[in-house]
Amino acid sequence: MTKQITILGTGAWGTALGKLAEYGDNQVQFWSRRGEVSLEEAIAHADVLLSAISMKGVGETARKVQEIGLPPQTIIVTATKGLEPSTTRTPSQIWQEAFPNHPVVVLSGPNLSKEIDKELPAATIAASRDMKAAETIQEAYSSDIFRVYTNTDPIGTELGGTLKNVMAIASGVCDGLDLGINAKSALLTRALIEIVRVGTSLGAEVETFWGLAGLGDLLATCNSSLSRNYRVGFGLSQHKTLEQVLEEIQSTAEGVNTTNVLIDLAQRQGIEVPISYQVYRLLNNQITPEEAVAALMERDLKPEVITPEEN
Repeated sequence: MTKQITILGTGAWGTALGKLAEYGDNQVQFWSRRGEVSLEEAIAHADVLLSAISMKGVGETARKVQEIGLPPQTIIVTATKGLEPSTTRTPSQIWQEAFPNHPVVVLSGPNLSKEIDKELPAATIAASRDMKAAETIQEAYSSDIFRVYTNTDPIGTELGGTLKNVMAIASGVCDGLDLGINAKSALLTRALIEIVRVGTSLGAEVETFWGLAGLGDLLATCNSSLSRNYRVGFGLSQHKTLEQVLEEIQSTAEGVNTTNVLIDLAQRQGIEVPISYQVYRLLNNQITPEEAVAALMERDLKPEVITPEEN
C-alpha cells in the first residue's frame, strides 16, 4: 500500500532514502531547515516520518515536531547514526521519549548512499519493538534493488551503525599507512568484538551484531573510500589535520563526534574500548597515526575469547 513518507533532511543519505521510497511507489515529501516547505506542512499527513538529519540536529528537530504534533497513525523512522553528546542517547531514544505513543523504527545497514544513487543492490534492517511497524517499513521500502529485513532489537541495530563509524576511522588509518591485509583483518575482527562489548553493555542483543546492522555495516564502511569516516582516518594517516580532512570531505563525519561521546561513556561505565581510545587520542591530537598502531600492538598479551565479557 502506498505511504506518504516525509523525510527530514536532504543530505546524501536522506536523498538516497527518498529515492528508494519513490522506487517503492510511495509519495515522498522532503523537509529541511533551508527548504521552502514548513515543518508543519511537511508532517501534516505523514504515514511515515523518516529522520535523516545529522546527530546534532536530532534533539532540536524532535522538540519542534513535538510542539506541532504528529498524526496518530504516523510511524517514526530514524536513519541517523550517532550519540547525543550531553546525554549519550541514541536518535531512536530521543524520538521515543518525545513520542512515547508512536512506534519508532531504526533503519540501518551496509548502505553507502552513492551506491544506492546508482541503483546498485543493497540490504538493510528495519528494527523496532513494534513488529507491525517494522513490517510496515519493510513493505514500504522493499524493492528489487533494496531488500529489507526486520528484527526486534532497535538499540543493537542503531549501535551497530553508530559504533562502526569509529572503527571506520581506524580502518582508514590502517589503509592509509599501508599496513596490509593481515593487519586490516585483525583490526576489523577486534573492532567487531569491541562493538559487541559496548552494545551488550547498553542493552543490545549480541546476535544483532553478527548480521547486517553489525558485521555487514562494519565491512561496508571500513572497506570503502565512499565512507566519510574512512576518509577521515585515511586523511589523518597522511598527517593532515582533522580540520583539513573535514574541509576536504565537505560533509558530516559522525564518527568524530561519536568517538568523543563513546570514550566519555566507556570511562563512566568501565567498558574497555582499546581501538576507540586510540582513535580518540588521534582525533584530539594526542598521538600520531603510527603511535596509535604501536599502542594497540603493545597491549598486554591475552587469550582470544569471543564473548561480550571479554576484555
